[in-house]
Amino acid sequence: MNTQRYPILRRTVLVATLACSCVLTSGAFAADLIKVRLAQNLSPISGVVIVAKNKQFFEKSGLDVTVINFTSGKQALETTLGGGADIATTAEAPVTASAMAKQPIALLARMEYSYLKTLVSTASGINSLADLKGKRIGQTVGTGSEVYTMALLKKTGISQKDVSTVSLRPQDMVAGLAANGVDVIDTWEPHIANAKKALGSKVKELDTKGIYAETFNIVTTQSYLQSNRDATTKFIKAMLEAEKWMRVNRDEAITTVASAVSMNRDDLALIWDEYVFGVTLDNMTLDVLKTHSSWRLATGNAPSGATMPDFSKVIFTEPLKSVAPDRVKITFN
Repeated sequence: MNTQRYPILRRTVLVATLACSCVLTSGAFAADLIKVRLAQNLSPISGVVIVAKNKQFFEKSGLDVTVINFTSGKQALETTLGGGADIATTAEAPVTASAMAKQPIALLARMEYSYLKTLVSTASGINSLADLKGKRIGQTVGTGSEVYTMALLKKTGISQKDVSTVSLRPQDMVAGLAANGVDVIDTWEPHIANAKKALGSKVKELDTKGIYAETFNIVTTQSYLQSNRDATTKFIKAMLEAEKWMRVNRDEAITTVASAVSMNRDDLALIWDEYVFGVTLDNMTLDVLKTHSSWRLATGNAPSGATMPDFSKVIFTEPLKSVAPDRVKITFN
């Protein structure tokens, strides 16, 4: 057929050819991506990987990441250890529990930290940390919330025998204060902000910044790391790109994360700066792990015969060091 005589037909053939080419190229590109299953605690603290997924930094780094969402980092890590995922986002509490149980985990990077906070009911008459004596404190047992409460009391010089502690899930903290079941809640964001929004002038925050920060980390199994060095390195690279994008595009980052976690955007914007995002391995990461481990040993929240873990055998610096050596600032004693 002479397409020169039929210009419309000629253009149609050209467009169809290009379309087929694009489909084939796209299919070939997708086939080349390394598949990774991410067990994610769906919360703002997972902001870096949420952005990496939503803004396609994983794909640009050569990964096809399937996200499985959980309501806690503990569930995410347990799923990864059970073979249901390859990489997990999790806080220090599940990490220390796994390390003390001799489970072969590999912590690759910290991606966020934020300080825990104390909110009190105005009716309790608490105006300073010294006023906590004799009060009822809501905490989440087995998490950084409990460790934070211990550190808070120690700093204030109040014995744990001088307070009453009530175990509450983070999402039940607001109800606990509202129903006068507790005088105080020790927890992390966004639960403090949620309580302030719900209870208004009936609550107030005490200044406790600097006492205890909860970290949020990227953890896999040692066997997965050994067999998938390329995938883990690409994963870290995508996280670094996402972190960089978040700094430059603050407003859009807030919108992206708020949408992903089904949170009101304005509510998240108010507390966004409380989340310190940064892909790193530093001495703060190690110190928090040691502090949490010390708490486990002191309170019996560890397996029988457990000792302080050797975190040089839990934290693996190679993937991050190969991509961004300046982000590895950890010193093992």
